[in-house]
Amino acid sequence: MRGKGSSPAVGSRFSMGELVFIGLGLHDERGITLHGLEEARSADVVFAELYTSGLAGASLDSVERLLGKKVQKLSRAELEGGEVVLKAAAHQKVALCVVGDPMAATTHVDLRLRAVSAKIPTRIVHGVSILTAAAGCLGLQAYKFGRTTTVPFPAPGFEPTSPLEAILANRRAGLHTLVLFDLREDGTFLSPTEAIASLLRMGTAMRTKEFGPDTLACVLSQVGAPDVRVVADRMGSLRKRDWGPPPHCLVVPGPLHFLEKEALVAFAGAPHDL
Repeated sequence: MRGKGSSPAVGSRFSMGELVFIGLGLHDERGITLHGLEEARSADVVFAELYTSGLAGASLDSVERLLGKKVQKLSRAELEGGEVVLKAAAHQKVALCVVGDPMAATTHVDLRLRAVSAKIPTRIVHGVSILTAAAGCLGLQAYKFGRTTTVPFPAPGFEPTSPLEAILANRRAGLHTLVLFDLREDGTFLSPTEAIASLLRMGTAMRTKEFGPDTLACVLSQVGAPDVRVVADRMGSLRKRDWGPPPHCLVVPGPLHFLEKEALVAFAGAPHDL
């Protein structure tokens, strides 16, 4: 029993455990917010999930040096299973560090729901996300983006047309599309060249005249890095370029406002005949 005037035990607020989702932002460990840094440093256990995206300018070691503590990297199976994280969070403060914004991936929403179901308190420390940064880099209006889609690694007998279907549905609605590229658990990214070639094959398979080599698109490389690169051009031209190391993503614009056209020319070197 505490004596009069004594301080509560450290961590007593979280005696029943807590799970804090922390966004790491983009590119390297410096993208974490001050709030996120404070929360991670005060956690009893820190996990990192890097398979849904990656920090091109950071390593697990550099994240550990910044936080000043050991970070346990989760596999896809461990995160999707959830037991490792939830068991730790039952009686300790646990921080789960995620690239970008922690609630951008459905897997993390599912884990939060499971924590709430287990009566484990949860909080979110948001981070910079490619979902908004892509629009900012290009000068496109963020509220004009439709559903985001992902191009998967093609395999024999497997090249679904759903990514292109999403792009076309967005364009018909007057919206832009952010296209993400698949990432294997070993860290291998689908390249822009492969993704564009895959989308063009989808267009051929769908026999659509709404999408092809002359379609305007924008490739973004290393968003968040000092040497970020954004290029707007026709798909046929973009397919032939060397894009350097990942991560990359693609934006396929819908109808453009005159200021968006001006921005794409000025910021991304787009053709003047938009």
